Amino acid sequence: MVIGGGIGGLTAALRLHAAGIAVRVYESVREIRPLGVGINLLPHAVRELTDLGLLDALNTAGVPTGELRYFSKFGQQIWQEPRGLAAGYRWPQISIHRGALQMLLLDAARARLGAGVIRTGHHLAAFAQRDDGTVEARFVDRRTGAPVATESADLMIGADGIHSTVRRMLFPDEGPPQWNGAILWRAITAAAPFLTGRSMFMAGHARQKFVAYPLTSTPDASGRVLINWIAELRFDETTLANREDWNRRGNLADFFPAFAGWRFDWLDIPNLIRHAEVIYEYPMVDRDPLDRWSFGRVTLLGDAAHPMYPVGSNGASQAILDARALADALAATADSAAALRDYEVLRRPATARITLSNRQQGPERVMQIVEERAPQGFTDRDAVISRAELEAIAVEYKQIAGFDRETLNRQTD
Repeated sequence: MVIGGGIGGLTAALRLHAAGIAVRVYESVREIRPLGVGINLLPHAVRELTDLGLLDALNTAGVPTGELRYFSKFGQQIWQEPRGLAAGYRWPQISIHRGALQMLLLDAARARLGAGVIRTGHHLAAFAQRDDGTVEARFVDRRTGAPVATESADLMIGADGIHSTVRRMLFPDEGPPQWNGAILWRAITAAAPFLTGRSMFMAGHARQKFVAYPLTSTPDASGRVLINWIAELRFDETTLANREDWNRRGNLADFFPAFAGWRFDWLDIPNLIRHAEVIYEYPMVDRDPLDRWSFGRVTLLGDAAHPMYPVGSNGASQAILDARALADALAATADSAAALRDYEVLRRPATARITLSNRQQGPERVMQIVEERAPQGFTDRDAVISRAELEAIAVEYKQIAGFDRETLNRQTD
């Protein structure tokens, strides 16, 4: 049983099926719809989806990212590097609407596993591991609480997100996710392409940042593409107060004044913000890395296992890597409990390192370094931060996150 029909859960189902392992997916909502905004898939995650035969669909639905740039709050360039195929990887980096990716995975899962394998309207209420070696799960209607089904399987994979029911039952005293004081306002705007048309950029510093990248590459009749953007502000308080909705409509007045003057030669950010149809608000949250994910025949995957700040484009990518590692471990031995331990030994330390690095801003800390050293801007970037320092930070994070180019390109299976 896979609990959760998001990106991690559906990828796990496809991977398990490819390994010859029977699987069922249980999703709380009655209808899976293409919700959310944009995300990035790093080359190591695209490699795994390519292995599942999904590269053509990904290229159709998303945009191969050509470069990443960092800017100061004044729009002065700090760092630029090629990404994906342009950087010499064997696989692209892809910017894609989260909902489009989920529906792509859903369609593939239904086609390969059968439509009945994805069981919507099944919200996990409780589970227990039985003496006969099975896991029994009780499902209810999420809206009414009415019983829906009681089912059993040899294994349970909790891929049910940052508010995971599986994780809460394994760690009942953990409490809610931790907020770092930052709020993200996220939206999609139809606008003219910027920079190369395949550029992802970040501007600002630790307390105020703006991120944008295209989700389509071919302009419409008006010369516009869809641009995903994130406006981020950090506040002094660290309790969520009335922001516990986690995915609510954003209020322009809460953040727009802070970005009203961010007009750069290459992009008018206030104009981009004003023309979004819908803006969503998310608190920037994560959880402390766990000492273990697996208990007997139950384990965690994706955000249920390692929720991390959206830094370095790693959230969905790491869930996809989890799915590959889990399927490989289960295919390698008939001892399921041992397989779960092998999966955890491979993935838990790796994701813990990324989670902790993201708390220190990951590769984005170059913007904070410049803010601290040159708060009024600069005329000579190299006098503020050297190219060697910038390169070292970029290389270090790629190694932490598992997408060092040379290492990844050597992988063949």
